[in-house]
Amino acid sequence: MNSVAPNHLSLAEMPDAETVLASLCKAAADSLRLRVLRVLRHDAMDVSELCAVLDVRQPALSHHLKIMSAAGLLSSQRDGNHIFYRRREFAGDEPFAGLQQALFSAADTLALDEEEETRRDTLQRKREQNSLDFFTNNASRFREQQDLIAAPERYASAVNGVLDALPGANRSTALEVGPGEGWLLPRLSEEFDRVIALDNAPAMLESARTATTALSNVEFVLGDTRHAALKSLRADLVVINMVLHHTPDPATTLSEAAHALAPEGVLLVTELCEHRQGWTRENCGDLWLGFAPELIQDWATTAGLKELTSSYLGQRNGFKLQLRLFGAAKITS
Repeated sequence: MNSVAPNHLSLAEMPDAETVLASLCKAAADSLRLRVLRVLRHDAMDVSELCAVLDVRQPALSHHLKIMSAAGLLSSQRDGNHIFYRRREFAGDEPFAGLQQALFSAADTLALDEEEETRRDTLQRKREQNSLDFFTNNASRFREQQDLIAAPERYASAVNGVLDALPGANRSTALEVGPGEGWLLPRLSEEFDRVIALDNAPAMLESARTATTALSNVEFVLGDTRHAALKSLRADLVVINMVLHHTPDPATTLSEAAHALAPEGVLLVTELCEHRQGWTRENCGDLWLGFAPELIQDWATTAGLKELTSSYLGQRNGFKLQLRLFGAAKITS
């Protein structure tokens, strides 16, 4: 990932705090820029997607994005030939963090017009369908594709080590989002009374079901993290294993999964670190080329979670895997 956000500086370190403050105010003083902030409230988009949703020409929008990025309102992530933009949250101790948050909050009160909402919904449905189509058409090649990047056997022992040391004593319910071929389900079945396997691709869900027919305490649910079954769920463990880089809106997926946690529950994320190997889009159905660890940390913090443990493992072909365990912010061990 390449970020264009400004460095974390104290007021004393800034060469001209007034200039920085003026830049921040100027960056928000435009109706189109406020609409950009509103559109990016829970999402990341590249320039072409923003142009489509807001119905503006690319040269004009690129100029505005440059101003907003320089002022610290936006950060960017290069993903192959695309650069995706999202809102950048200042750290609480950064100068003008309060002003930035106030600008975000004010922008969020502004409703997009009906056509913009329709175009944004259309974009989201297209992303979801592209991902679903890939796994529907390539379920039989799933293991082959996994082996190109991070075969389960290369990091299974690390995942088992995290599960061995889970905090808390409650082992009632576990949820795995996107179980793939189900290699982790037997271990979860041993550890928890009830296991829910959630996947929005029927072919992949059936593959996991076929591989785990002997497990009587595993339930298979067709859907994503917006499924009604998760609304009242209070899981002691939620696992998101190598899923986020396949989802159209990974920040929201993580947040929705976090909302399914019990008060003392924990969330385990295994995910690729950022990389530049664009061939994974076509060959592996990846929507994102991994994520910087600090970006996943930001999403978790926004979802009310605190990191408990983390580790990083080298994989094949230069890929690097991050294993992150999060709990409610009040959990410290």
